[in-house]
Amino acid sequence: MFYAITGRDVADSLALRLANRPAHLARLNQLQAEGRLLLAGPFPAIDSPDPGPAGFSGSLIVAEFADLAAAQAWADADPYLVAGVYENVDVRPFKRVLPA
Repeated sequence: MFYAITGRDVADSLALRLANRPAHLARLNQLQAEGRLLLAGPFPAIDSPDPGPAGFSGSLIVAEFADLAAAQAWADADPYLVAGVYENVDVRPFKRVLPA
C-alpha cells in the first residue's frame, strides 16, 4: 500500500536542509530503485519553483510500504527529521486513484 509522508520544516531550515540533502535523497533514490516511490518533493515557502533564500516549508513523499508501521519507521529515520529540519512528520495511508 502507498503511504503519504508529510514533513513540516522548522523555521529557517534551509541551511539544515542543504547540509542533509544528500543523505535524504539517497534514501529516496533507494525507494525509487526498488520501484516503491510514487513521488517526492519539497513545498516551496513562497509561490515559486525556486524559492531561493525563502527555502521550503516541508516535503511530501508518497511511497509503498508493507504497512503503516513500516512507513512510520522509515519516516522516523529520515535524515531531515533526525537532523532537525522537520519539526514533525505525519504518515498516513494513501489510496492512488489517478493516474491509473
